[in-house]
Amino acid sequence: MDFTFTEEQQAAAEAAKGVFAGVAPDAVPSPALTPGAVAESHDRALWAGLADADLLSLLLDERYGGAGLDAIALCLVLRESARVLARVPLLESSAAAAAVQAFGSDEAKSALLARAGRGEIVLTVAAHGRTGHDPAELAVTARQDGEVWVLDGVQTAVPWAYDADVTVVPAHTATGRTVLALVPRAHAGAALAEQFSTSGERLGELRLESVRLSARDVIDADGAWEWLRDLLATGTCALALGLGERVLRMTGEYTSEREQFGFPIATFQAVAVQAADRYIDLRAMEATLWQAAWRIASGAPGALPAAGDVAVAKIWAAEGVRRVVQTAQHLHGGFGADVDYPLHRYHAWAKHLELSLGPAAAHEEALGDLLAAHPLA
Repeated sequence: MDFTFTEEQQAAAEAAKGVFAGVAPDAVPSPALTPGAVAESHDRALWAGLADADLLSLLLDERYGGAGLDAIALCLVLRESARVLARVPLLESSAAAAAVQAFGSDEAKSALLARAGRGEIVLTVAAHGRTGHDPAELAVTARQDGEVWVLDGVQTAVPWAYDADVTVVPAHTATGRTVLALVPRAHAGAALAEQFSTSGERLGELRLESVRLSARDVIDADGAWEWLRDLLATGTCALALGLGERVLRMTGEYTSEREQFGFPIATFQAVAVQAADRYIDLRAMEATLWQAAWRIASGAPGALPAAGDVAVAKIWAAEGVRRVVQTAQHLHGGFGADVDYPLHRYHAWAKHLELSLGPAAAHEEALGDLLAAHPLA
């Protein structure tokens, strides 16, 4: 395996560093002190900055104003965003647009892609199902009624639901197939109820009651939902990696300055060993992330489908980011819980990422199913 990034991918990462350089991870009220959402909306100024830097259209073709890059480039940008806890729907909007481009109708592409790439509209994905534990595609039913599709069901914890102009909703048909419905904001029969994540962000419970959509707004291509779900999970791994790397750096800086018995605590063996273990976690998270992103970007065959590499990456991301923030809290002592210091925010975001799109146990089960279906020689 050669994980050397191309010049275009490196340029995207450098552009992201420039855009995120001035972002403060504690620019909104602390979730520990806020009973509801920390803010009503995403960081719109940052969203405009990402649009100006052409980072919202990375995965789009040139005919839609995009750069025509791949999942690896997106993950590089997401990694940078997580280091500053950037409050933008970058993953969801980019992944949804990529799915529309790959599988959607010509009408949907014309209506959404160029505008999404310019940041004029926001897209999101309802990927957590009714409870957050069951498959998302089983939470909503889809049936055809003449020339239209009719949707019924509930999707929980939809990220940026109140900001999104269109929500991509997976749904299952009576024959067991999965379709993707493009549900506009304030569409007849669609309603939102507020929910809140551990990070303090406002989520939405999306209720669909006899929502009627034209055929052009429903993607019924085989494999579309599986491809989108893998891209979302891999992007979540990139966010976990960037967050974990920033937290470990914060821990190194703190333990190098904090003294006990006249010496920096970083020089104590027990502290150094714990930090070294977390560094190993991050390198494993990184290797499995790029393997999964490469499988999605290249479409290269393997002993298992790409979903197997995605599952391995999400297992490492979920377990690894949890261990990184727990060790950071331990080594910071009481200072880590101080609401005037941003570490507690990283801890809250890490918990959200750990559970997003399923915890490690769920992906271990999925990996076991894949191994059973594709025995390794």
